[in-house]
Amino acid sequence: MFSLSPGIGYSLAAALVWGTYIFALKQYFEEYPGTVLTVGINAAALAWYLPLTVRRTDPATVPSLASFGLHEGAIVLGTILATAAAFLIFLRALEAGEVSYVAPISKIVPVFVLPIEVLFLQQRLTPLQVTGVVVATLAVYVANYRTGSLLDPVRKAASSRAAQFGLLSAACFALSDVGKRVALQELALPLELWVPTVLGGVLVAVLPLAVREWVPIRDALPKFLLAGGGVALGEHITSLALSTVPASIASPIINTQAVVAVLLGGVLLREDAFRTRLVAAALAVVGVGLIAA
Repeated sequence: MFSLSPGIGYSLAAALVWGTYIFALKQYFEEYPGTVLTVGINAAALAWYLPLTVRRTDPATVPSLASFGLHEGAIVLGTILATAAAFLIFLRALEAGEVSYVAPISKIVPVFVLPIEVLFLQQRLTPLQVTGVVVATLAVYVANYRTGSLLDPVRKAASSRAAQFGLLSAACFALSDVGKRVALQELALPLELWVPTVLGGVLVAVLPLAVREWVPIRDALPKFLLAGGGVALGEHITSLALSTVPASIASPIINTQAVVAVLLGGVLLREDAFRTRLVAAALAVVGVGLIAA
């Protein structure tokens, strides 16, 4: 019998929070453009999180401008831009193709995270952990699989604009995950300061696009506040995970959020292909077990 390390435990908790969040978005926010949704929910998340930042952040731990050089600034800015770009490119992929086709492609984030950490951060994983990364990533694919040949997504990816945008969004999400890991571990930025920095940075980056297609959200403020609370919690737990373990370990576990979302859809909404989703859940459990071994 094995015990989970804190980082893997946080990653599992983050997958549950984000999976529930994705399910809620599908159920209650379909009428809002993605950019407007991001701005509204991130603003609510900031409102939830900033009191924690004020209460827990010691001014002595905040990096000074003198110690925060060009390299550190580039990592922070690059991570924020990668996070915003990943979301916007994902929206572009959804415009070009169906959600059921784009989602599994955009969630193969660990495929990009692993080589980035190995090449640039000299990260080393055991063969068993690499197998776990592959199995957990496969679980995301199976969770979103519909019908047809198993190789259809591979064939379509060669010519499909939706697939190409989906792959690009996954690569940007991978850069975001690695950047968060570097900011929290190598740069040792205070977690309670980092989370609102990312939330606020993405809000500012997406705001100009949201203004162009703005729709009123005042009547839906309660559910935006609830969703914002979920995002604040999810970002906090995700940051706890990425401050503890490498992104190549946390990312495949966190991205099983897609499995959580589709299982909720199968149980609560009786969506199709529920047995396939159960297989995906089993693969996710196996993948996490291998990573934790």
